[in-house]
Parts: sequence; C-alpha cells; structure tokens
Amino acid sequence: MDRSVPAQVQSVERALTVLDLLAEQGELGVTELAAALDVHKSTAFRLVTALESRGLVTQVGDRGKYRLGLGVLRLAAATTGRLDVSREGREVCEGLAAELGETINVAILDDGAAVNVLQEFGTASVGSRNWIGRRTPLHATSSGKVLLAHATPAVRKGVLAGPLDRLTDATVTDPQALAMQLATVKDAGWASTAEELEVGLTAVAAPIWSGDGRVVAAISASGPSYRLQVTQFPAVAARLVAGAREISRRLGYYAAP
Repeated sequence: MDRSVPAQVQSVERALTVLDLLAEQGELGVTELAAALDVHKSTAFRLVTALESRGLVTQVGDRGKYRLGLGVLRLAAATTGRLDVSREGREVCEGLAAELGETINVAILDDGAAVNVLQEFGTASVGSRNWIGRRTPLHATSSGKVLLAHATPAVRKGVLAGPLDRLTDATVTDPQALAMQLATVKDAGWASTAEELEVGLTAVAAPIWSGDGRVVAAISASGPSYRLQVTQFPAVAARLVAGAREISRRLGYYAAP
C-alpha cells in the first residue's frame, strides 16, 4: 500500500476504478478485478460488496461475475435531470421574460441553497445582475421556498432548525412562520417574496416537476418592487405555473402539478 495515500482515500479510488472497469468491460469477476487493481481477492471482494450494498454493482446470477447496477442510473439521472432542466427550460424562460418583462430564473436545490442554473433577462430588466451560479438562501427567496416546500422532510427539518439569517427587515426568521408559509406554498402551487432577500427586490416562483413526480427546480420572475408589485403576484404566478407545467411536460411529467 502506498503509505502517502490515506487508506480511506485509497479505498475510494479503488472503488471508483472498479466502476470504471465494469463500465469498460461489462462484466468481471472478483479474481479479474483483483488482478486489475493489483490487490488481494479479499480486498476486491470487500469493494464490490460495498458497492453492491449501494446498488452500484450487481452480481450476474450465480456466475460470480459483477456488472454495473441500477444505482449508477439513479446517480446519472440526478445529473442529467439538472442538465435537462436548463435545456428544456430555455425556450419557456425566453417566452416568459419577453411576456413579463422581468428577469426569469430557474434554480435547483443544492446542498441547502437555491442555485440558479438558467436566466433570461426581460425587456424591462436592462442592467440586471447575472444570477447564474449564485447560491441564495432557501428561506428568503421565492425559488428557495418552492424547493424547500417540496424537499425531503430531513432537508426541511435542517433548515427550520435554523438559524435563519435576517437579510432585511422583511426576512422571515421564525421557523414556525416559515413552516406555515411552506404549507401554503404547497397548497397554492407557487411562492413569493417581497424584499426578503434584498430591499427593493420582489419575486414569484413555481415548481418544475420531473418525470418521476419530484420537484427538481423552480422557475421565478424577479424585479424591483416598484415594478413587480405584490398586487401583481397572483397574475405573474399564473403565468409561471403555466410555464413550469410546460417545462415539466418536456421533462416527462404529464400530471397537472
């Protein structure tokens, strides 16, 4: 063993090599894997057993051979889904930006934050900032509230456990108040924020669904509070919900959100 490489890191590297080998060869036995990795058969067996427990490899009947498992497809689908949202959402976002005149963003949930992966500027949003790649707090953005409302119980619990940073005087920092808002978001089918992230900025968002019935992103319209006013939220939300439904349809989701 290379003493310069921590044992745990080396195990991870070997496990990844197993996946690469199976991707290239299709099926391999423990003896073949051990030879390719230059390790003892018992080490190779422990690696494939660990990978098998996660569904990343599967044994081929009783032949002693292993191949990639369905868990690999699950991981690939997570990445592909994000790419699909950007690709399938662009035309819809362009249309909404032209219609509403405001900046349209698509955001995904990533490690406790909303991250914008697609943006289109509206006719009225000249000079607006680029939000692509920016991480924004879930509790203070319309997209974040949509994503949080449809997140797993564990994710919601983690966010509601706080602390909820106060970014403006309007930011919701009380966990119970936020929990009530999230319930309303699920019932209404859209979320909004009025100067909760930044003073003078308002936004409305709706959920985007994947083919397997999960909310994988949120589409939002944002603009200055003097132009995108609270009284306009329901009408803007209706257009966003329609746009989100079209993107969802393109992602394979056919039931009405």
